[in-house]
Amino acid sequence: MARKTTRQSRKAAHKGKAAHVKSRKAQGKADAAAADGALPQWTTAEIEEAFRRFAAANPTPRGELQHINPFTLLVAVVLSAQATDAGVNKATPALFKLADTPEKMVKLGEARVRELIKTIGLYRTKARNVIALSRQLVAAHGGKVPHDRAALEALPGVGRKTANVVLNIAFGEPTIAVDTHIFRVGNRTGLAVGKTPLEVEMKLMQVVPERYRLHAHHWLILHGRYVCLARRPLCEKCLIADLCKWPTKTVNMPSS
Repeated sequence: MARKTTRQSRKAAHKGKAAHVKSRKAQGKADAAAADGALPQWTTAEIEEAFRRFAAANPTPRGELQHINPFTLLVAVVLSAQATDAGVNKATPALFKLADTPEKMVKLGEARVRELIKTIGLYRTKARNVIALSRQLVAAHGGKVPHDRAALEALPGVGRKTANVVLNIAFGEPTIAVDTHIFRVGNRTGLAVGKTPLEVEMKLMQVVPERYRLHAHHWLILHGRYVCLARRPLCEKCLIADLCKWPTKTVNMPSS
């Protein structure tokens, strides 16, 4: 039943518009037109409409990393660096069954953590960081995940993106964690162009309407992960194809 509801919401969000796949010749012309020059700017009304559609299609988006509490969320995000959420989710159930608090993780030990997460890329470094951040949480924060950006970023293996995810999901802060998907979507669509993740984050924080910021990074990550793909974006399935400023879209959109 839930799938049907989502499908209906997406249809409504599209306002009945149908996208048509471009011919290769048309795509070639669009590529040539995009060879140089900046993308057109989104208007305030266009940005509002884009996020209205995302919200209509998926009112309460969720992160895909499995977790039990703020600590296991923090660990899962640390493990997800340069790895897929699906890959992390295969390894963490066994880990979190044994250690769902910093105290239990320290007791479990680095060698055992390493064994449990060995299917994840960079597992040796990540196991070391998980134990180190667990020790720091116990020593400096009473075993609790701090609701503070500086304190989070001071933990081993935790950078700005990880801190943003924890602040958003665990504490309900309207932060935007720019991963490879959001970086691509921001630059490709012209919604938030930047040379670094921080630049894209700052621009998104400026342009995304305040009422949409809590869920903005979820919508954009899911959009980049399942629709605005790196190699061949599925523009014919895109909710915002008619708003997107990327001139090499793989579809022709009907005029309004």
